[in-house]
Amino acid sequence: MTLATLGWNERWHREFGIYASDGLVPGRVVGEHRTHYRVAIEEMELSAEATGRLRNDAHLRSDMPGVGDFVALRPSAGDGPATIEAILPRTSALIRKASGEQRPQLLAANVDVVFVVTGLDGDFNLARLQRFLALVRDSGATPVIVANKAELSSDFAAITREIRTIAPEVALHPTSVRAGSGLADLEPYFTGNRTVAFIGSSGVGKSTLTNVLLERDAQATGAVRAHDSRGRHTTTHRQLFVRPRGGAIIDTPGLRGLEAWNGDAVIADFQDIELLATQCRFSDCQHRSEPKCAVLAAVARGELAAERLAEYLKSPRTRR
Repeated sequence: MTLATLGWNERWHREFGIYASDGLVPGRVVGEHRTHYRVAIEEMELSAEATGRLRNDAHLRSDMPGVGDFVALRPSAGDGPATIEAILPRTSALIRKASGEQRPQLLAANVDVVFVVTGLDGDFNLARLQRFLALVRDSGATPVIVANKAELSSDFAAITREIRTIAPEVALHPTSVRAGSGLADLEPYFTGNRTVAFIGSSGVGKSTLTNVLLERDAQATGAVRAHDSRGRHTTTHRQLFVRPRGGAIIDTPGLRGLEAWNGDAVIADFQDIELLATQCRFSDCQHRSEPKCAVLAAVARGELAAERLAEYLKSPRTRR
């Protein structure tokens, strides 16, 4: 493992320049645990802690180091942990509202592409997929939909049409680990040692896909329940893995509930409905039962999913 394989490039070299003369070394956070971090530097990994100053300067929990961050590290002079002195400016940050709490939770940093993994089984949920896409768009990374367990779908064309009603511009790839199909189509996203994060619900196959793309069993996998296709949280913490073929993967625990920390992310993701609304007969149309409603007409024609409209009607914009 080298910094180059971790995605280090000329940009990061320039950002680190102000710390080079202070005896610090560059590294990337590859694991986050309750009391410490795992940081990869050139050709080795170290256990590290954030300095007290870094903790004091953090206004939010998401301002602390997270998996994927490039950092300025002071190696330990003895047997103790190294210390993270600074976080280099992030190019992207995947942040959600922590479950049951009013605080942001950083899922991954400096991600180039996010595979939004959905299972083509009993757990497929268009509204949930919509929320994942909104989260990714707000992060600054590029979303890609990975429709896993394709062997369980009897009508992938119909599911594709559903997905296209909420994400017409997002790349969509059906995959099946069992059949060994679609996996080659994911390889180009890692070109140039790019970092790809996986997000999705428990049981959609993120860890299985991670193992296949890493060509080793790095993550535990588990069966899903037969009656609802839900899985257990086999991935318990976020971790970055370097691939033998180039690029890196950040796998995250399954997300049963999801709420964007920045509410504007969800609002921005309904631009197509906002555009349709400009064609409604009434400027204050609520898109529920009004005559000459362009939004309801699009639903009737099958061009807009009814579930997507329901999500829009529950969004903050419609409650203002």
